[in-house]
Amino acid sequence: MSVATTVVVLIAAPPGLRGHLTRWFIEVAPGTYVGTPNRRIRDKLWTVLSERIRNGQAVMIEPASTEQGWAVRTAGQDRWTPIDFDGLTLMARPRGTASEPWRPTNDVKQNTPIT
Repeated sequence: MSVATTVVVLIAAPPGLRGHLTRWFIEVAPGTYVGTPNRRIRDKLWTVLSERIRNGQAVMIEPASTEQGWAVRTAGQDRWTPIDFDGLTLMARPRGTASEPWRPTNDVKQNTPIT
């Protein structure tokens, strides 16, 4: 991946928003876009994405002058949030509501045999 590559991931996005991104990016998998727009275009695209994502989720990974060489932006509902941890960007998982807090589970789902 080159230094100027930008990746955008959309989850449950409105169809018009997905079409809007294809002007500057190539859709390499459903909801995953890769391209090399300049900073001005990325900032304008992010404004459109964050305003129009509604109940979906949007993630943009873009070049930055950090130790990792990239920065991340997120928008939408129930999204993972970037957290700075001593100069390292980590992603925090969304918590559940007060009545239903998130907690890890060790449950194993059993597959039912097909007959």
